[in-house]
Amino acid sequence: MSSMSVLTRDEAQARATLLDVHRYTVELDLTTGDDTFDSRTVIRFAVTAGHTGADTFVEVRPAELRSATLDGRPLDTGTLTDGRLPLTGLAEGEHELRVDAAMRYSRTGEGMHRFTDPVDDETYLYTQMSLDDAAAVFANFNQPDLKAVFEFTVRAPEGWTVLANGITTETSDGLWQAAPTPRISTYLVAVAAGPWHSVRSEHRGLPFGLHCRRSLAPHLDTDADELLDITRACFDRYHEKFEEPYPFDSYDQAFVPEFNFGAMENPGLVTFRDEFVYRSAVTDTERQTRAMVIAHEMAHMWFGDLVTLQWWDDIWLNESFAEYMGYQTLTEATRYTDTWTDFGVSRKAWGYDADQRPSTHPVAPEAVDDTAAALVNFDGISYAKGASALRQLVAWLGEKDFLAGINTHFARHRFGNATLADFIDSLAAATERDVHAWADAWLRTTGVDTLTPRLTNGDAGGYTLTVRHDGSRPHRVAVGLYDHDAGGDGTLTLRERLHVDVPQDAPEPIGKRPALLLVNDGDLTYAKVRFDPESFKTVRTALSGLPDPLTRAVVWNALRDAVRDGQLPPADYLETVRAHLPRETDLALVQGVLTFASTVVADRYLPPQKRPAALAALASLCRDLIRRTEDGDHPGLRLIAVRHFIDVAAHPDTIAAWLADGTVPGGPELDPELRWRVLARLAVLGATDEAEIDAELARDPSASGQEGAARCRAALPDPEAKLRAWEQMFSSDALSTYLFVATAQGFWQPEQTDLTEEYVKRYWTDAVAVAAGRGPAMADAAGRWAFPAHAVTPDTLRLGEECLRDAAPIPALRRKLADQLDDLDRALRVREGAREQA
Repeated sequence: MSSMSVLTRDEAQARATLLDVHRYTVELDLTTGDDTFDSRTVIRFAVTAGHTGADTFVEVRPAELRSATLDGRPLDTGTLTDGRLPLTGLAEGEHELRVDAAMRYSRTGEGMHRFTDPVDDETYLYTQMSLDDAAAVFANFNQPDLKAVFEFTVRAPEGWTVLANGITTETSDGLWQAAPTPRISTYLVAVAAGPWHSVRSEHRGLPFGLHCRRSLAPHLDTDADELLDITRACFDRYHEKFEEPYPFDSYDQAFVPEFNFGAMENPGLVTFRDEFVYRSAVTDTERQTRAMVIAHEMAHMWFGDLVTLQWWDDIWLNESFAEYMGYQTLTEATRYTDTWTDFGVSRKAWGYDADQRPSTHPVAPEAVDDTAAALVNFDGISYAKGASALRQLVAWLGEKDFLAGINTHFARHRFGNATLADFIDSLAAATERDVHAWADAWLRTTGVDTLTPRLTNGDAGGYTLTVRHDGSRPHRVAVGLYDHDAGGDGTLTLRERLHVDVPQDAPEPIGKRPALLLVNDGDLTYAKVRFDPESFKTVRTALSGLPDPLTRAVVWNALRDAVRDGQLPPADYLETVRAHLPRETDLALVQGVLTFASTVVADRYLPPQKRPAALAALASLCRDLIRRTEDGDHPGLRLIAVRHFIDVAAHPDTIAAWLADGTVPGGPELDPELRWRVLARLAVLGATDEAEIDAELARDPSASGQEGAARCRAALPDPEAKLRAWEQMFSSDALSTYLFVATAQGFWQPEQTDLTEEYVKRYWTDAVAVAAGRGPAMADAAGRWAFPAHAVTPDTLRLGEECLRDAAPIPALRRKLADQLDDLDRALRVREGAREQA
C-alpha cells in the first residue's frame, strides 16, 4: 500500500476555494480474492470561476493504480506520490475524473476491513473512512467541506448482503445498487458486505435494520426488541427536539467485527463494535452504555452528517454535541433515567485526566494544522469535557434557548458545513446572553478549574459560604447542604440545594453549618471540587448515606481527584472504598470505583510491597458484595463483584474451583466471558498451562475466544511464552488490532515484574517501529495497551522521555506515549507523597 501524506488545513482551504464537487459514482468488486478488491471511481466536479490553469490533487491509496483519465485524457499513473495523484492545468468549468485501481483489504480496522469468522469461516467486510481513510477504498477529494452525492454499485459473492448509506437493492446475482445519498462528506461514506444476519423493521415509514455476523445471530435476536425499542424512542425524541426531520432514507445499525471505536455515525448505516452484541451476561449499566452509543450516533445524523464541520478543529462540536444529546435523550426517552451518574463516574474522569496532561488542548482548538494532529484529538476533551461544557451551557442558557439555537443552526447549514463561529452565532440569535464571551471562556481555554468552599461563622450565629475559584471560567453550580439524619443510622438528608454563580458577587448565607457541604451537587459543571475540613470528615464516615447516586458520583470523583493530586493518601482512599462500597447500590458507581481502586490505586499508586494487602482488601470487599447478593435480587451487582474478585484473586483455589464447576456457588454460571477471565487470572498466577488454554479455545473457538486465548498465553509466567507473545506483537504483521490488544493485555502483569523487566527497555524501539510500519490504529493500540504501565520507576520515565526526544514516533504514538508518561510521572509523585505522609 502506498503511503499517505497528511492533508494540511491550508491545502484543504485552497482546494475548497478551487473545486465544487458534484457526484461520485463508485463501483467496487469484492470478488477478486482475499487480498485486494477492485475500485472504479467517476468523480464529476467543477473548477470555480477565475481558476483556469489551476493545479490540485485527488487522494487514492491503491495496491495498484491501473489507470486514471481526466476528461477522457489518460493521466500518468507514475505521478502518484504518497497517496496523491496530481491534476494539473485544470480549466474553469466541468470535469470528469475516472480512476481504476486495486485496493488492499485492511486488518487494522482502517479503510476496507476484512474479517473471517473462526466459528464458520464466513467473511465480512466493512469500511471505516474516518478520519482520512476513504482513499484506501476509492479515489476522492478527501476533506469534510467538499460534500457530494455518492452512488455505489457493489459486486459481492453470492449469498452476501451489501449495506450502504442509502437503501440497497440486488439488481442481479451478486450485484448491488445503493440509492444515491444526499450531499455528504467523504469520511461518512460507508459500505458493509457479507452474509449478514439481519433483523428488519420499519418506523415512521423508514426501513430500520439491525445486522451482525451469523455466528452472533442468536444473541442479536435475543436483544433485537430492546435495540429497536431504544432506536425508535430516541428517533422520536429527536424529532420532538429538532425541527429538521431525519435527513436520510433508512436507518441501519451494523455490529461489525474488530472495530476500532465504539461506533461510527455513517449516515443511514451506523457501524458498531460487535462486542455490543452480548454473548455473555452483562450488567444493566453495560446495556445503558450500549443504549447511549445508539443515542449518541443518532444525534450525529443531524449534528455531523446533515451539518458537518468545515475542518477538523471542530471535531469537538460533533462529538460533544452527540455525547451530551446521547446521555440527555436516553434520560428523557428510555428506562435509563440515571445516565448522568455513569457519565459523572466514567466519562468525566476521562475528561479530567486528559485535561491535566501536557497534551491538553482547548475544547475548540485553533491550531489543528493537519489530519494527523486532528486524529489524536478524538479524546476525553473532545468528548467528555465538551459534553460537560454543553451541559453547563444548557444550565446557563436554559434548554429552550439552547434548542432554539440548535434548530437555527440546522436550518442555516443543512447539507452544508459550519464552523464554531457559525454555531455560536446560531445560539446567540436565540438568547440575550453573551454566548460569545461564554464560548471564549469555556472553549478556548485549557485545564480544570477548582472550586473550594470556605465557611465563615457570621455575627448572627449563621454561616456564610464563599466558593474560592481557581480558574477563569464562569460556573453556575448547585451547592448541596446535607445534615445527619435524626435517626442516627448514618444517612444524610438534603436540607437545601442553593444555586450559586461563581465567581460570586457576595458570600451566600446558609444558616447553621451542615454536616456536608457539596459544591457542584448534581454535576452540572466541569470542575474539580474540594471539601471544607468538616465535610471531608463526613464524607469519610457517611458517604454511602447520601441519598442520590449522582451526588455520590460527584463525591467519589472528588476523592479520586484528591488521590491523583496527592491530597488523599491511596491507602486512605482504599479504606473509604472498603467502608462504603459494600452498601452502594448504583452499578455504575460500583464498577467505576472498583476499577480505579484496583487498576490505578493498587496496581500503580501503592508501592509493590503494599499491593498484596490492597488486593486482599478488595477481594474481601467483593466477597461482601457476593454475600450481599445471594438473594438473586441484584444480578448486575453480583456480576461486577464476581468479575472483580477474579481480577484481584491472589490465590488460585477459589476461582479454579469455579472454573472446574462451571459456576459460582449460588450463581452466576460461568459463561464464555467469565471462563476466559478466570483462565487469564490463573495464567497470571501460574496455575494453568498451554494445554488448558487450548482446551478452552476448542470449547469457544469464536473471535472472542481467540482473543481470550491470546491474552492467556501472553500472561503465562514463562520466559518462552513472553518471548513468543512479544514477537507476535512486534516482529510480525499477522495480528489484527484486536489480537494485538489482547496479547498486550496479557503480557504486562504487576506480579511478573522481574520476568518482563528486559521488555521495558525493548518497548521503546519496538513500539516506534510497529507504529511506523502499521499506521495510526496500531500506534494507538501499542501506546495504550502495550505500554509497561506497571513499571512505575524513574528508569521507565527516563527511557520514555528519551524515546519522545530522539526516536521520532508517529503523531498517534507520540501523543499516547506523552499521556502515558505523564500518568507514570503522576504515579511516582503519588507514591513519593504517600511515603512522606507515612
